[in-house]
Amino acid sequence: MRAGRNSELGRLGKLRQPALVNHFDVKVLWVYIVLLLVGGFIGFLKAKSKVSLITSAVFAALLILTTLRGVFQPGFALGLANITLVVLLVVFAVRLAKTRKFMPSGLILASTVVVLAVLNLAK
Repeated sequence: MRAGRNSELGRLGKLRQPALVNHFDVKVLWVYIVLLLVGGFIGFLKAKSKVSLITSAVFAALLILTTLRGVFQPGFALGLANITLVVLLVVFAVRLAKTRKFMPSGLILASTVVVLAVLNLAK
């Protein structure tokens, strides 16, 4: 049986990958996930803040799920990533407004804006 243009095999006979796999935007998202986890761990070490560690782990887990193939449909994964990043954007904006210190909330806020832009402008 020959694969047509609308089949899952595509033109080269290989299965097509979902939209959020092995692209620059996913690599940027993985760097952000690592920064998020490292920041939570540093917050735990410096201030003994278990909330910082748990919150960063939960948000990182959500973002990791959006990058894995087969967990969610690509459109839903992108939507979930956007919602998660917007929630983080609000959280870090509030923290920056309270502390008036760029580190660490301002840095993560700027990183979140960059990741949101990369994810949504790449498509």
